[in-house]
Amino acid sequence: MKESGRLIANQEKMNPETARQLQKIGEAFCLEGPFFSYEEISQGNVNHTYKVNYIRDDGTGMAQIKSYLVQEVNTYAFRNPVELMENIDLVTGYIRDHANGLTLHFHHTDERKTYYVEGNRFWRICNYIPSVTFDTTDDMRVIRNTGKAFGEFQNTLSGFDASRLHYTIPDFHNTRKRYETLIRDAASDPCGRVGSVREELDYLLSVQDQACMMTDMFERGELPLRVTHNDTKINNVLFDENTMEALTVIDLDTVMPGLAGHDFGDAVRFAANFVEEDCPDAEKAGLDLNVFWAFAEGFLGKTASTLTENEIATLGLSGFVLACELATRFLDDYILGDRYFKIRSKDHNLIRTRCQIALAKDMLAKMDAMNGIVDACARKYGNR
Repeated sequence: MKESGRLIANQEKMNPETARQLQKIGEAFCLEGPFFSYEEISQGNVNHTYKVNYIRDDGTGMAQIKSYLVQEVNTYAFRNPVELMENIDLVTGYIRDHANGLTLHFHHTDERKTYYVEGNRFWRICNYIPSVTFDTTDDMRVIRNTGKAFGEFQNTLSGFDASRLHYTIPDFHNTRKRYETLIRDAASDPCGRVGSVREELDYLLSVQDQACMMTDMFERGELPLRVTHNDTKINNVLFDENTMEALTVIDLDTVMPGLAGHDFGDAVRFAANFVEEDCPDAEKAGLDLNVFWAFAEGFLGKTASTLTENEIATLGLSGFVLACELATRFLDDYILGDRYFKIRSKDHNLIRTRCQIALAKDMLAKMDAMNGIVDACARKYGNR
């Protein structure tokens, strides 16, 4: 059996109670073959994920290993998991019908549901795809291929009616409402912290109209509603370990209606920053134009012919928008006493806020260059 030595070693480390639970979940989803072993996947901060291995007959009488990903969905983070799975089922089904590449395949129970509920525990299973992932990378080929993967996701779903999907997180990228919440909470100042963050608050308020431009354009009907991923980090793309070509986009829990710029902007906000988003030296934050260019080339290589002129025109701005939006969320959480985001120090959310503000300022300074890159890529790959 392939990987038999490693799998047997994992089998010896198994917790019997966990193994029995995973075997029970596999039975609910009608997985074939005897349960063999499991290993916990540590990547990801929300759901509990396991790679579960079954023994299968390869058709010649020889045994082989078939692997699946079993996840227990965090129902505190995702309050409407059934709606979440309905979104995923609709989107993955549409991708399978309209694209030739890999996509996630979620298994069904004998009741034809893509989930199994046991008490207050919510489970799902999808096929395991051998691959590699990256949390961060300096390899421009990987960054470009990340752009291609998320661009292909957008392009394939361009014909899907996004209004059919549930808003699993209402107003997630409604920047106007994010600002309204910040202003309201700053006025109430429940923890007496506003006096120490006046500089950060004043900056965010000074750019409010620019930061809310995409939301305002959507409200005026100038930007179309799209199916958006809403977590476009590099580690949500699976890559072929030999060619470094993107295989598929994963982690579809936040798929819902949104704007194309939300996915583009969040990707470059995260990937193209010179430093991590909670770097204590905020002055080091800024936009790496080489990374921006690589991602834009990959993304627009797949979407330039389907995006509208207004959508393309907002892609340069979108990174600034998402940096400001996230800064308002970090600052609001700091003002409220750090209720939402996990923190490692008392000033963690303030450090995050300052880093996003520094990035936003650098993006404004480089806006002409960013728009030029987007325009060049759109002309290269589109019909302009």
